[in-house]
Amino acid sequence: MSNLSANISEKANLIWSIADKLTGTYKPHEYGEVILPLTVIRRFDCVLADTKDAVLAKNETMKAVALKDEFLKKASGYSFYNTSKFTFQKLLDDPDNIEANFKNYLNGFSPNVQEIIEKFKFDAHITTMAKKGILYNVLKEYTTSKGYLHPSHISNLEMGYIFEEIIRRFSESHNEDAGQHYTPREVIELMVNILFTDDNDILSGKNITKTLYDPACGTGGMLSVATEYLHRLNSGAKLIGFGQELNDHTFAICKADLLIKGDSADQIKNGNTLSDDQCADMQFDYILSNPPFGREWKNEKNAVEKEAKLGFAGRFGPGLPAIGDSQMLFLLTAISKMKDSGSRVAIIHNGSPLFSGDAGSGPSEIRKYILEHDLLDAIIALPNDLFYNTGIATYVWILSNKKPAKRKGKVQLINANQMFVKRRKSLGNKRNDISQDAISEITKIYGEFKENDVCKIFNNDDFGYHKITVERPLLDENKKPVLSKGKPKPDSSLRDTENIPLTEDISEYFKREVLPFAPDAWIDEKKTKVGYEISFTRYFYKYTAPRPSSEIMKEILELECELEGSLAEIFQK
Repeated sequence: MSNLSANISEKANLIWSIADKLTGTYKPHEYGEVILPLTVIRRFDCVLADTKDAVLAKNETMKAVALKDEFLKKASGYSFYNTSKFTFQKLLDDPDNIEANFKNYLNGFSPNVQEIIEKFKFDAHITTMAKKGILYNVLKEYTTSKGYLHPSHISNLEMGYIFEEIIRRFSESHNEDAGQHYTPREVIELMVNILFTDDNDILSGKNITKTLYDPACGTGGMLSVATEYLHRLNSGAKLIGFGQELNDHTFAICKADLLIKGDSADQIKNGNTLSDDQCADMQFDYILSNPPFGREWKNEKNAVEKEAKLGFAGRFGPGLPAIGDSQMLFLLTAISKMKDSGSRVAIIHNGSPLFSGDAGSGPSEIRKYILEHDLLDAIIALPNDLFYNTGIATYVWILSNKKPAKRKGKVQLINANQMFVKRRKSLGNKRNDISQDAISEITKIYGEFKENDVCKIFNNDDFGYHKITVERPLLDENKKPVLSKGKPKPDSSLRDTENIPLTEDISEYFKREVLPFAPDAWIDEKKTKVGYEISFTRYFYKYTAPRPSSEIMKEILELECELEGSLAEIFQK
């Protein structure tokens, strides 16, 4: 992976260096608005180069044929084509008419590519570059080795990474929120490995077709890598990808990437999944996603709360998370897409969904629903610094509504935090990789379902607790309880709460832990709530004995002696 990384960085650097031609016309934070669409268009140009003449010939013979679009796709060898006589190279033959000819070239693309170009809002940039006299020079740069993007030179895998690296640089120049990150391929491969474990249909069946969905599909990395990986495992199985993406640029790149790879792109939708679910009432065999962390959902609040009022007829029946973090809304969306006949989900979260929210809060109620319906299969703690734009702790949640017998009522926690290799060169904040050996090891640990130093197995109710409210009587000046309707009136200043594991008897706990210290206390049972949290770090905590005080004192005395010697030397000078 390190060699691949170096190659990607080098090629991304070459492409980004074309932005030097934009200096003066554009500010640095605007470079991506030109470089991104031009890189996508140039990739199309290079991909279609080998069949360009065949497409032009076929187009000449089919001026008004109803099925012209399908014939031209067949001639190009892809699900898209270009009927303009121009290519990037031929555009350079007529510098005086570069703007008109370039627009003619773009209009020659098939409708599905033109939709992608429109999402980039690129037309105004063509006019701007032409007026400033830089359009010709920018296009010329793309015909040099910097912009040679033919599949024989840059694989689909590399191209996907290059797109993401360019977006990363564009995002950084905009100072965009670090939660907008892109998923490393090895993380997706691990997730797919886990999803397909023991799924004999897709691993060994012939003529098997399954569906995969990503509610925040970004540039389509999840869908692409899952499809590529499945083909390696079983060429007789087909995975149809569905997805939705809010950002126009990443949506356009996702569709472009799928088209170039020969996959269908019609199932990729543009829009806000939380407020405008364009896959409503659809269910899928697999759901795979890396939704944004810590992103507020104020803009979607009205639509989300309206759907929440539908209860379990909508996606958000179990509850709503805090307004400042939308990731659990994507988790609920994933759950709503699970088939009754059985589906599996792998979704990445930061630490917040494990424990945020007190008993009775939205996040706790969501965890309660998931655990009480036996949907949570496993959680895997990933190493830090795996992602391009964030170094925070991340976890893969595995959910299933078709658990095998040995997993029913159980949750497996795997601490893979130390299973990484350092990169020779960072890619943004990505300083670590998960090696192929580590992927195999984590998958093996998951499959074996046995406890060891990095694997713990719990019952679902081990994560639950009763939150009780403990009251003490309000006393009068004579230290006598103040009564109300014959019962002691509680003193709100002495009110306290206790969290009691669901596995413990409340009255026994109360007798053992509370009454010995407050004999007059009682439980206000009307206020008792059930909560759930997953204290992942605590389960894997290893006690380290403190160093002996004599050893610490010896070290302090040695430091003092060194310091005295240093000071004496200074003052002697």
